[in-house]
Amino acid sequence: MAEYKIKDLENLTGIKSHTIRIWEKRYRILSPDRTDTKIRTYSDSELTHLLTVSMLNRNGVKISKIANLSQEDMNNLLWDIKVNKEPEYSMDKLLLSLISLDEKLFKETLSSLLETEGLEKTFTDHLIPFLDRIGIMWLIGSVNPAQEHFMSNLIRQKIISEIDKQEIPISTEKSVLMYLPEHEWHEMSLLFYHFLLRSKGVPTFYLGQSLPYESLLECIEKLKPNYILSSWLTAVDDKMVVGYFKKLKSDYPNLDVFAGGPQIKANSAALKKYIIEVNDLNSIMKHLKV
Repeated sequence: MAEYKIKDLENLTGIKSHTIRIWEKRYRILSPDRTDTKIRTYSDSELTHLLTVSMLNRNGVKISKIANLSQEDMNNLLWDIKVNKEPEYSMDKLLLSLISLDEKLFKETLSSLLETEGLEKTFTDHLIPFLDRIGIMWLIGSVNPAQEHFMSNLIRQKIISEIDKQEIPISTEKSVLMYLPEHEWHEMSLLFYHFLLRSKGVPTFYLGQSLPYESLLECIEKLKPNYILSSWLTAVDDKMVVGYFKKLKSDYPNLDVFAGGPQIKANSAALKKYIIEVNDLNSIMKHLKV
């Protein structure tokens, strides 16, 4: 079971610590444990409860009324909050579904966002902030691998579903070969770029996760892309990253190489002569000139 400090609750829910303390004292919304040094600590169930309280309160239900509701009544009111009416509530719903591994809530929230806002806006305005919150939870040790896999696989399925609906560009001019290097499995951002490039009419070849270097070279020879794009999230030795792109530039000196992710940013200066660093779609499109 995860353990949260009151500042963790503030970061995850957006409710000020001072307000949480008032709600505790006046309405007994939460009942934290205390350490030997009197520091409040909270459980997963209390975080879930506070997220529900926060959503109801921001939806116009007075805190004094919420304090007297049963959990069943709170849940019924919660389901009445529609994402397409108040998109900002999507963050709380996504967090609730993650903590409780509620696939139904996660899929319904994501589907509503996609229907009303489309994948690009959903990803940039809702999923990226959600993933940032997950990052906070990782840092304080309150997300386990099962929850992370649950969330990432559902998002991945949705992105792939949206890609399947797109037309495949007929032209092969300015084509982009996309892949993850060997031992890299985090493909969500690369899949999103795949969707965005296809939506702009850019031909793409998507090769997926953990592609060995020799296999990459074979694909370049066969597909003859104009550009390649990779994403580097998993921590690896700096010399390995620089050496990888130095060799790639030596093997294909005329091929433009895009790359992004934390490992690229960490070695930005050393990689400058080998790659075009990717921070967003615009950093790709200005080079494609489409």
